[in-house]
Amino acid sequence: MSETAVPVTTKKDWSSDQEVRWCPGCGDYSILTALQMLMPELGVRRENTVFVSGIGCAARFPYYMNTYGMHGIHGRAPAIATGLAVSRPDLDVWVITGDGDALSIGGNHLIHALRRNVNLTIILFNNQIYGLTKGQYSPTSEVGKVTKSTPFGSVDQPFNPISLALGAEATFVARTHDMDRKHMMETFRRAHDHKGGAFVEVYQNCNVFNDGAFEQITSREARPQMLIPLEHGKPIRFGPDGGRGVVLDGQGRAKIVDVAEVGEDRILVHDEKRDEPGLAFMLSRLAKGPFEPTPVGVFRAVDRPTYGEAMQHQLVDAQQRLGPGDLTKLLHSGATWEV
Repeated sequence: MSETAVPVTTKKDWSSDQEVRWCPGCGDYSILTALQMLMPELGVRRENTVFVSGIGCAARFPYYMNTYGMHGIHGRAPAIATGLAVSRPDLDVWVITGDGDALSIGGNHLIHALRRNVNLTIILFNNQIYGLTKGQYSPTSEVGKVTKSTPFGSVDQPFNPISLALGAEATFVARTHDMDRKHMMETFRRAHDHKGGAFVEVYQNCNVFNDGAFEQITSREARPQMLIPLEHGKPIRFGPDGGRGVVLDGQGRAKIVDVAEVGEDRILVHDEKRDEPGLAFMLSRLAKGPFEPTPVGVFRAVDRPTYGEAMQHQLVDAQQRLGPGDLTKLLHSGATWEV
């Protein structure tokens, strides 16, 4: 093996010696296992991999990965990771966050990391509840949700994380769920291999404070009828025999139909590489919630210069025009303006 070759590793190599401390049965376990199994296949080094998190149940993730990592403060993981990714473009930087951490106090940091196309892989665990603080409603909780903080039911319109990411011009947007390890691994692989800001929403069950939130679409019995697989270049069809599909109606809206009634030629062909995000946005609005047929897979995957590349071009251009800078001279230059 040459000095530059990446060592062969196993799941055990990527698993830390820390006791995993989530509630028994939590969906976080399956997400952790999927990533620990995927990492040996990515051709990356542990010492060049960093997991950054904020606050919440999901935020314990860096403790359980045998890599570099940082457990940051509430909502600030994208900001911390942005600084790291821009200053160290040689690293693989992952952000692990939850619906409360990312979409409440961290919402501003999330949308700017995505619009800037910072080279990050952001995994958002969505359980539609605040789990760590014992069951308050979150930014993705449905209207009418009764919790300790909304005893008469939530009156807030919830965020749709996929719509939010697309509206922020994220270049890679996908959804998966904690009941399908193979689908999670493939989705995480695609997100990691994407150059730029990649955002993945994971439907994740909180069996203590919001048990069964996604059961109507992710249970083994429900999946064939309720999950709509998005595959680039293929007609958007679902159901045990592909008998249902998605079309655009006369007003340009995505709509679910019986294929036999409209004909195969009318079924929408998925185009994840379409530069304009409108079609992906329509697909993100297809389901009103996780009780209707819901798309999973990659909604959008387009190429755009990353934030780090743009910064580097500016620095090179400035150096060519102005000459090399002298930081010591600048720090000892005294006053640099007059009042």
